[in-house]
Parts: sequence; C-alpha cells; structure tokens
Amino acid sequence: MRFNAAGRGLISSMIVVTLIAVLSGCQGLVPLPPTPPPPTPTFQNSINHIVVMMQENRSFDSYFGAMRDYWAKNNFKVQAWDGLPQFNTPAGAPPAVPGCNPAQPFNPPLQTNDCMPDPTNPVKSFHFVTKCVENPSPSWNESHTDWNLTNPVSPHATNDGFVRTAGHDARNIVPPFNDTDGVRAMGYYDGNDLNYYYFMASSFATSDRWFAPVMSRTDPNRMFLLAGTSQGHVYPLNKSVPPAPPLNAKTIFELLQQAGVSWKIYVHPDSTGCTSAQCLFQLSYIRNFAYGQTILSQFPQNLVSTSQFITDAKSGSLPQVALIEPASAVGLDEHPSDTDPKPGQPACCSVQVGASYASSLINALMNGPNWKDSAFIFTFDEGGGFYDHVAPQPAVSPDGIKPVDLQSGDICTTTIGPNCDFVFTGFRVPMFVASPFAKKNFVSHKVADYTAILKLIETRFNLPSLTKRDAAQIDMSTEFFDFANPAWTTPPKPPLQAQNGPCYLDHLP
Repeated sequence: MRFNAAGRGLISSMIVVTLIAVLSGCQGLVPLPPTPPPPTPTFQNSINHIVVMMQENRSFDSYFGAMRDYWAKNNFKVQAWDGLPQFNTPAGAPPAVPGCNPAQPFNPPLQTNDCMPDPTNPVKSFHFVTKCVENPSPSWNESHTDWNLTNPVSPHATNDGFVRTAGHDARNIVPPFNDTDGVRAMGYYDGNDLNYYYFMASSFATSDRWFAPVMSRTDPNRMFLLAGTSQGHVYPLNKSVPPAPPLNAKTIFELLQQAGVSWKIYVHPDSTGCTSAQCLFQLSYIRNFAYGQTILSQFPQNLVSTSQFITDAKSGSLPQVALIEPASAVGLDEHPSDTDPKPGQPACCSVQVGASYASSLINALMNGPNWKDSAFIFTFDEGGGFYDHVAPQPAVSPDGIKPVDLQSGDICTTTIGPNCDFVFTGFRVPMFVASPFAKKNFVSHKVADYTAILKLIETRFNLPSLTKRDAAQIDMSTEFFDFANPAWTTPPKPPLQAQNGPCYLDHLP
C-alpha cells in the first residue's frame, strides 16, 4: 500500500497521539525525573592526590621575612604578615642579637676559640648578596641557645642566641669556617632572590605560623613528618651512643598501604645516577624506620627517582600520596654548605639553583592532568639556625617519650626547663599550598607544625592518627582550601626562578 505525503503525515500524527495516550493516564503526563544536582564540593571528592616536598634548613624570616615588600612592589594584596619588622608599615628597626665579643677574636693559639656574646656588639638583620652561605647549626644545643642566649631552659624565649651558636660552630669546625663571628645567621633573602617562591606563596595559600615539630636538626624533624614522632630522638640514629636501631613507630606509608591507598616516595639519585630501590632507599629518610625495610623488600616499586615524578605528573599517573625527598646528595636541597670549597673549586649550594629545581617539580604538576584534583604542599624541615623572631610554640607530646639520646653536657642534662621535652615546636619555616582549591593570596595565622600534613592525609583517606601530635594539629583542609570556589582551576604562570646571583662563602657584606 502506498501513502501520499498527506497520508504519511496523518499516520505520524496518529503514532504521536497513541504514544501520548500510553504515557499519560488519568492524571496527565508523567514528568521526567529531575536531573540530580552535582555533588557538593568537599575535600574528599575534590582532592585525589597529595604531594609533599620538604627542602632543607631555612627559617621563615630568612626566606619570607621580606614578603610585605614584595607584595607592595608586585600588586598583591597587602595584609597581615609577621615577617621582618623593617618591612612593616610603618617600618620597625631591623632586629639585632648579640654578636661575638670583638675583644676576643677567633685565635686558637691563644685559646680564644669561642664566640663570647657581647650585647654591645649587636648584629642586625641584613640582606644576603651571596646565594650560598656556610651552614649554621639547628641542633639541640644550638636551637635551645637560640631560644634564650643566657638561659636556654628558661620558660621565656628571647630568640637572641643565633649569632652566638653560628659563631661557636664556625670556630669549632675543622677546618674552621670563614664566618667565625656567626654573622650569617642574621641574613635574609627577598623577592628578587627567590622570585618563584615569593610568587607562589603570594598567589596561593601560605602561613606565618607554620613551625618545625622539634627544636633540633633535620633527622628528628623528618621522623616527625613520617611518623608524628621521633620516639625520643633529638639526634640522627647513627649519632646516638651506641647507634640506635631503626624506629619501630608506624609511618604514614604503613597506614596508606593497609588502607589500599596508592603512594610513592620520589628520591633524587646521588652523583652516581643509581636509581635502584636499594640505592634510593639509602637516600630516603624512610631508612630511619623498621618499616623502611618492609618497603624495600615488599614494595620496592614505590621507591622511584624524582625524574619519575615528572613523568608521572605529565602523564596524569601520580599516586594518591607522594613524598619528594630532598636532593641532598647533589646539592639541590637548599641546605647551606657543610664545607668550604677546596682552592679552585666553586662554592655550594645556591638557594636559587635549589629553588629552580623545586619549581621544575611543582610546575610539572601544575601543567599536568593531575592538577585538577591535587594539592602540592611545599615546606622546609627546620630553620637551619637562621634567625627568626617568633618563638617556638607549645605543642602536644606525641607519645610521652622524653629525649633518649642527649649526650653528656647537653642542654637539659643538668638543668631542666619546659623546652626539654617534646612539648614545644621548633622554629618557623616557610610553606605554601598550591592547588586549584587553595585559597587565593591567603595567609593563615593559626599555629601548626608540619605534622598537620599527616593529619591532612589521614583526614582525606579516613586513616587513624599516628600520634597525639598529629591528632592535635589544625585541619588544613578547612584552613587552606576553598572547595566551593576553586580559584586556580587554571593555574597561574609563575616566573622562571632567577639563577644568576653570586655564590661565594669567603666573606659576607
């Protein structure tokens, strides 16, 4: 049977009427179900990758003390910032602490080989010209002297011992450093020197109350990063007498593994270029824990090189939690130089070269597919013996364990004070949080030590606290992020880190 155009139209109309009749009932047409609203943005459904990178031995004032000056010159919102007072409005006097007594110069044959502090010879805060500097010390005795020069166990922190400790260490190193008067402890860098870090901290979220966990050196502080405790250690395990075995404390990686959360530790190879898990393990601070051997034997694929981080970031295959260890073996960790160069050899280690290296890793994430649901937390492990004007803050003892490896004559072995236990933080360190969801141009003023990073990971992946210390930290997910209003879906374009600054160790301006 054939139908003309009018017939075909009639049949089509009848089909439509029939369908309407079927779909409709006595009550009329059945409405389609409403489209469900998108889920409310939360920490749990917004962040799927947490990356942590921690460089070495720089205090807040020495790195970020000049931030207000940078804001004023670069059209960033000027807001409350507890940096060096000479950059406040109105400007205050540059801070100064007692220097070494000039009547007792370093002269070992005459046995005047210590820095005897002299309040009438103050050393003021000054701008570093050299981008390399000899190492001050942040160890237990030095940090407590920095806390209070005349009474290191006093409940009152005066933050006036930095020059004395730097001078003392310079004079007792063999061979001695050039800066035997400890002047280097009062130097700072500004936004021209560290232009990448200043831009990132200004664009994203940062803090002027972010502290290292322990008033001591790198190893115990990094133990706190991994486990929320050093189980009483204030020295590296191999410096204990006798040397201590690896800690049996549970690390964040053990929690992640048990919960089925993916993770990797990224380690820069040493000068040999070896990238085997065994080689990288020796360069990772996870070696300080018994669980490190479990990682090495059962999960060696989770110990990889930092070049793999760039590959993973570019391909969008980052794990849910990533730790980037410091590239100490090749001088890219921003740690001050532990030794002076031999004649004819260049000085080490430029803060600008180290910052450029860090920028290559951060930029790889910002420019890769994982950026959309990631957070990069960048900070430093402790203040390095450089000046900071803010006192360490009261903190919660992680496990009730008191110092177990103090040596004869150490501060707190004869006279006890409130800072002789793990109930105070260390000094402030620089930090920023880069993420699409990081609050824009935000400064936190809430006291935290960086075991708050552990709490952030624990919160995101529904893990238990490791110790009382990380349990007591602020909630970074509410303090540093705004998930309902992501400011950086398209990341900013940071400047290339300057690397042309002079690098010398034989004098200071």
